[in-house]
Amino acid sequence: MTLRSRLFSLFPAAFLLAALALAGWLLYRPGPLPAAALLIHLYLLPMACYRLHGALWPIREGLSRLDLPDSYVPWWGGHMCQLPYDSFPQLEAALRLLPGVYSLWLRGWGARIGRGVYWTPLVEITDRAMLEIGDYAVIGHKAVLCAHLVSRKDSGALRLYLRRIRIGAGALVGAGSRFGPGASAAPGEQLPALTDRWAGGAPPERQP
Repeated sequence: MTLRSRLFSLFPAAFLLAALALAGWLLYRPGPLPAAALLIHLYLLPMACYRLHGALWPIREGLSRLDLPDSYVPWWGGHMCQLPYDSFPQLEAALRLLPGVYSLWLRGWGARIGRGVYWTPLVEITDRAMLEIGDYAVIGHKAVLCAHLVSRKDSGALRLYLRRIRIGAGALVGAGSRFGPGASAAPGEQLPALTDRWAGGAPPERQP
């Protein structure tokens, strides 16, 4: 792991400590300024860091090695920026209660989200910028959209496979379904509950 990777590994802890400090400020001196500062920190700061990181070190699809000591993989820094929402999914779930807000928030990360997409509260997304979802698609209860896969080969190499997930307009992703890297649903397609879908139909252990 490079020095840059180690520094980005500190982002989730720094985010949490700052959030606790801002929450303490709000409790000690209630008012619009500390409340606004806490909301900006919780929802906009990680997104801004992610976009800045992506401008400096673009995240690319395909295969890469995670264990090379002299090679920084930009996905890692982007993953650290998103980790607070994976650790505290209630932060995202709250946004899904407001029509259109969650889709707008995902667009802020770089996702391509159409109009009228319906998100259930317990959807899980790990790579927010790696989504293309068409108009009026429905993402069912406890569906998981994960555009990356980490695997270790027999040689010991730790590899990352990253590909965009695409869901066509009007598609319905059934409850409990899981989409892996490169998975897609055709426009208007209706997937039953507990569908597992991967690029080319291959399960995760057979990914390149």
